[in-house]
Amino acid sequence: MFIIYLISVCISLLAFITTTAYTQNLINSEQHNNRTKTTTTTTTTRSDIQIELNQNSTVSVLGSSLSSNDFSNLPHLHDALNIFDINYLATQWVNVRKDVSVNCSKDIYKYLNGLNDGSIWALKMDDASGHYTSGFFYGNNYWMGSMSLCNAIHRTGDYDRVGGYDREKIAIRNEGLPFSKDHIYNYPSTYNDNPPFMLGFFIIKMFFNETYPIKVARTIYAGICLPSTCDRVDVKQLFQKAQKQLDSRQIQIIDVRMPTDQKFNIYHDRTFWILAIVSTIVFILILSGTVYEIYLSKRFKEVLRQQDKEMMNNSETSSGIGCASSDYGDSVTRESLKKDSLKDLQIVLNLPKDKENCEITNGNPNTNSDEYLEGHLHVSDKLSVYSELLLSFSAITNFKTICDHNVGADTLASIHGLRAFSMFWVILGHTCIVVFKYSDNMEMRKDVERNFLFQAITNGPFSVDTFFFISGCLVSYLYFRTNAKGKLNKLAKGSSNELTRCAAHFFGLVTYRFMRLTAPYMFVLGVVQVTMKYLAATSIFEPPTTDHLTCPNYWWRNLLYINTLFPVEQMCMLWSWYLANDTQFYIIGAIILIIGVRHFKLSALTTCTFLVLSWIVTAIVAFNNNHRPDTDDPLALFDKIYDKPWTRLGPYLIGMAVGWILFRTNCKIRLPRMAVMTAWSLAIVNLLVLVFGLYRAELSQFTAALYSSLSHSAWALSLAWITIACSTGYGGFVNTLLSAPCVYPFSRVTYCAYLVHPIVIRSMALNADAPMHLGGDTMVIMFFGFVVASYLLAFVVSISFEAPVVTMLKILSPSRKKRLA
Repeated sequence: MFIIYLISVCISLLAFITTTAYTQNLINSEQHNNRTKTTTTTTTTRSDIQIELNQNSTVSVLGSSLSSNDFSNLPHLHDALNIFDINYLATQWVNVRKDVSVNCSKDIYKYLNGLNDGSIWALKMDDASGHYTSGFFYGNNYWMGSMSLCNAIHRTGDYDRVGGYDREKIAIRNEGLPFSKDHIYNYPSTYNDNPPFMLGFFIIKMFFNETYPIKVARTIYAGICLPSTCDRVDVKQLFQKAQKQLDSRQIQIIDVRMPTDQKFNIYHDRTFWILAIVSTIVFILILSGTVYEIYLSKRFKEVLRQQDKEMMNNSETSSGIGCASSDYGDSVTRESLKKDSLKDLQIVLNLPKDKENCEITNGNPNTNSDEYLEGHLHVSDKLSVYSELLLSFSAITNFKTICDHNVGADTLASIHGLRAFSMFWVILGHTCIVVFKYSDNMEMRKDVERNFLFQAITNGPFSVDTFFFISGCLVSYLYFRTNAKGKLNKLAKGSSNELTRCAAHFFGLVTYRFMRLTAPYMFVLGVVQVTMKYLAATSIFEPPTTDHLTCPNYWWRNLLYINTLFPVEQMCMLWSWYLANDTQFYIIGAIILIIGVRHFKLSALTTCTFLVLSWIVTAIVAFNNNHRPDTDDPLALFDKIYDKPWTRLGPYLIGMAVGWILFRTNCKIRLPRMAVMTAWSLAIVNLLVLVFGLYRAELSQFTAALYSSLSHSAWALSLAWITIACSTGYGGFVNTLLSAPCVYPFSRVTYCAYLVHPIVIRSMALNADAPMHLGGDTMVIMFFGFVVASYLLAFVVSISFEAPVVTMLKILSPSRKKRLA
């Protein structure tokens, strides 16, 4: 009932904020209408219509004299946007050639002569250079031309240095196609003699300030195909001289890049070789572990058949009632198999655990209990620990356990659905952020954002609050259950006083989490560093972040999970802010939980204090920076509000409270029907208000700060009821959806999917030869493509790094039981 009360209070606050905003909007609208009525009382004549184009000029169109106007010299938008006019450069060449280097001057002169003679290679160079085409007012800031065409002009295949291309070879190569020979001989634009110099493709980034026909200031990117003997200084000079001076236009060059200079050699990169060596070692271990398991499977085929039958008879699909498995406990075998079939064969098989044997997870929202990642087959004491460690790399076992449609009886099954659907939401949001940046119709985003349903994407950051909530819920729930069974005492074996035991518990929890998460994290970080170095050097687009510069210098902050405590400009793997925050929350949560075992009231008071302080700090920061969630981009104050742990702590603490409630009630809560219906109604309304409530709303500075402070915790309150309802039998079809077996595999690799999905999105966008033209259908298709590609890559990373580490930690755990002989 306390959860219901909190949700109702939150909805009341949000309703107050929204109502205030709409009221202010109505007042502003009424004032505007009054001003409009006053203005329209002024008489106007139909013969004189004035259109204000900018602050300094107006155009008078006299209706009575339209027929006498001369339209022979109309101004053209193309003239104002022609920023690299090769014809104008040719007329100025006598004065320009002394401003560039000697070699560049000679090759540019050859280029101009080639254009004058109508040489195909010269025309292709001009064709490969970027020009204004259309869509300027719809956000087309990329006039990139074609780097692929520029690179293809100079060919080496089938080329005779004396006589050009061998036409006989060409004809033979194309024989069989309709009119192939006629096409080759009659359309020389397909093949041409090589230019007398090597080519380079240059990207010019400029600040463009245009006052005709309206004042426009934006950043433009233009691609130009020129001789490679010209350096960046030469290109800057040529670009400035190749544009007519217009009073209505100001152009300032910001940067010149040359993606074709091949300065980055991946084989000379130290990080690449580290990744290659690590990948080779892991591949050998996976291959060895897989072969070894095949050998053991054939040797003990009959026992494995009995195990599979036993698993089918005893395992059950969790309905959300029960607890999840542990990271510290060990596998428990069935007594019948201990006494009979396993006695002579000297092996131990990992069968479904008894409900009484609950264990603890690391609390990571992207990884639930690790029962799905533990090996299928274990060998007894006659095999060394090293043999067991080798088996943890078996690809067969790891793949089967990830794709298993069953969960342990001690698992909160609804958590799987929350995690999987939230990950899809994250991928959708990141797809829109990256793809919109590299489109030739950026203004479409403004139109789309006015759509009511697009608020679901704009408010995508709530998906990360779901991860925080899940993490807090699991770490609290599983810690209390595991501690109640005395299993955590094994971590402090030999300790004589309470302080020592608590310290041992704390360092055990933190060490396990560090080992559990860091292996795949650091591997993916290395991949990001190498990939972004390559893309930054070869792509025609600027990368969205500077990982190629920050990762080599600041990777150690990611290793220590403290990167959110530094400026965002120095952050490597921008999306890793979540891992840093979650780890910092885990440390705080572990301290609170350890204290709560003996001093529950002190622990509860500390939790409430942290929660209130988080609200206050967030409100102060939002108010001082005039943050407006109704109009600002969700990432507008990334470095001050979005990624800072003190502003995102609320959902984690609420999740911890929910975990304690489920532990205290043993997932058995009796509620009247009316209370259940009321709680579901409040939770749904709360979620809808948070996602769609700011549509066309106008918040004051105070209400905006209040919304920023409470919205994340309000989201977690609704999730609190959903989790409790699904875990205690009140979930209905929602629990059926969230606990569906088809989402288990996606949930189990969510951690790796979160790590790798930005690489997939960026690689697609930055490897393109031209900006994308976006539409609704295009976005949907790209989103599903990114989901599939991200999860395929996540499966590989999980099988290679995540699953083996989890199993090895179980084997080396202090609470590991002695294997049967």
